[in-house]
Amino acid sequence: MSYTRTLAVNKLLKLSKRIRVIPGGTWAGKTYCIIADEIDYLSRVKTDLTVVAETIPAVKKGAFKDFLDIMRDTNRYNPNSINWSDRIYTFYNGSTIEFTAFDNEDKAKQAGKRSRLFVNEANTINKNIIDALMIRTEDVIWLDYNPTARYWVNEELEHDPDAEWLTLTYRDNEALPDTILNELLKRREKAKNSEYWANWCRVYLDGEIGSLEGVVFNNWDTIKSIPHDARLIGIGLDFGYTNDPTAIVEVYTYNNKRILNEICYRTGLVNDDISDMLPKEMIIWADSAEPKSIEEIKRSGFYIKGVTKGADSIKFGIQIMQGQEYLVTEDSTNLIKELRNYSWDVDKTGERLNKPIDKYNHAIDAVRYHEMESIGLDVEFFTF
Repeated sequence: MSYTRTLAVNKLLKLSKRIRVIPGGTWAGKTYCIIADEIDYLSRVKTDLTVVAETIPAVKKGAFKDFLDIMRDTNRYNPNSINWSDRIYTFYNGSTIEFTAFDNEDKAKQAGKRSRLFVNEANTINKNIIDALMIRTEDVIWLDYNPTARYWVNEELEHDPDAEWLTLTYRDNEALPDTILNELLKRREKAKNSEYWANWCRVYLDGEIGSLEGVVFNNWDTIKSIPHDARLIGIGLDFGYTNDPTAIVEVYTYNNKRILNEICYRTGLVNDDISDMLPKEMIIWADSAEPKSIEEIKRSGFYIKGVTKGADSIKFGIQIMQGQEYLVTEDSTNLIKELRNYSWDVDKTGERLNKPIDKYNHAIDAVRYHEMESIGLDVEFFTF
């Protein structure tokens, strides 16, 4: 992989005000390019930057990974300069960059002052946390996000004289692979006959404010980790391979709620790879459309069975899930993204249909398979 200086990078370099708000679409390179510009600045001027995301897993998989990629691709990375436990890198001139997350306002206040701040995917972070960080930042503040809907940043910063706005889209990213560009353009075609996809394109292709309404699930919250007294009751498994990921989700019971923990969300896995991630002592409910895969995993000694499907099985599974209260571990970043985006489909007039979109549903399907078969049943032990 090599570093490419894109149009997005050049546009960001022209910004000069204290608060820099960067809404934009998917594959625009917002996070990557902001990090690249800050690396250049930190290398020239001794200062410090704090990069904040919603959770530690989110910052590790996003901005922190981009930082390491850019440093290595530009031959700037020094393995002796990084504190892995605190995710702090010290440049040769004494500048530092820190990658972190805060789960409440008090912790954000306790973190103290800084010179520069980058809040990644700002619309996923509590306003009070961002306020506490901004008021303790002396110099530049970056806020980036996908504009799925208007939120407080629009209300409070659109007319702030110290703020400037820059919308970036995939068109600003010359390094975009052709395969991804083709996938994005397919969605542009879908938008011609679907209000959902038209709105999706407004947000994720054009970087405009959208209204992703009609989210299927709002009965969930996040939890930092699995409590020691939570009880694992089963596994949900949705098969994938080339384009779609294989998703594996653990389901726990705890204080009359269910805890969901994503343990796999990857493409290119064969059944042996999948088996290595599964516990042999626990029931696994899998997609019955893959009987060969189920049989192969079963012959390896696992308690696995395909779910019963019917004409209304998706609707039935959704209704089952909507009747529960869920806590989702912070590490389950892909499941969280799906829960935020899994919506009811609409027809070309914008009228809501009684079916969900066929997108953002791999980890959700894994959960749905488990819940369809297990709600109301004792699944601590299952015999085939």
